[in-house]
Amino acid sequence: MRKPHDYTFFSALAGILASLTDLVSMVMFGVCSLDYNSLKDTVSSLGSSVSPVSAQISAIWIIVGVLLIFFGIGFYREFSEKGRSARIASWMIILYGFGEGVGSGVFKADRIATGLTMTGVFHEILGGLGIISILFLPLIMRKVIPGKENPAFHALSMFVFISGVILILLFLFRYSANETNFFSVYKGLWQRLFILITYIYLLSIAVLMIKRHQKQTKR
Repeated sequence: MRKPHDYTFFSALAGILASLTDLVSMVMFGVCSLDYNSLKDTVSSLGSSVSPVSAQISAIWIIVGVLLIFFGIGFYREFSEKGRSARIASWMIILYGFGEGVGSGVFKADRIATGLTMTGVFHEILGGLGIISILFLPLIMRKVIPGKENPAFHALSMFVFISGVILILLFLFRYSANETNFFSVYKGLWQRLFILITYIYLLSIAVLMIKRHQKQTKR
């Protein structure tokens, strides 16, 4: 019998802490930063070299990324009997933590007149890898936790996936030729809604991990 306060429990808490920390810091630094519009500016610009909160937000992203990696490892340990689907889901969480967390914190989204700097390119690549991983996570989670086992979570997974796809498509309008259209202008809004939905979903996974683990330790 496993102890109730082992790796699974603490890794789930790491996922909860990472999600809440990133959400709170995103709102707090967005509000406190002068000449910054949370609805129109991307989250990445908060960590650029010219941002007054660059060092603080980058450090937070790295910490959040490490916590999410820990969370992803704990997820697999808890659901390892689900086989390949659990392993893929675990790697998706880890890649999100590495790409959007550690990668975004280490490589700043810097720009020059001709486009992205080298660090900016790495930021985009790693961030994109993280986004793709977390975007498709709900589809894999529907196999890890099927509808007959948890109908509510099964439905939530599909809602998160569909919402995520729509919001990412809206966010990609920032690359359109017409940068003054409504969808391009409010790129910060679409990105923040996507992040919010993502962390609500990760929080729900963490809670399920804790509940599942507690049931197993009582047997």
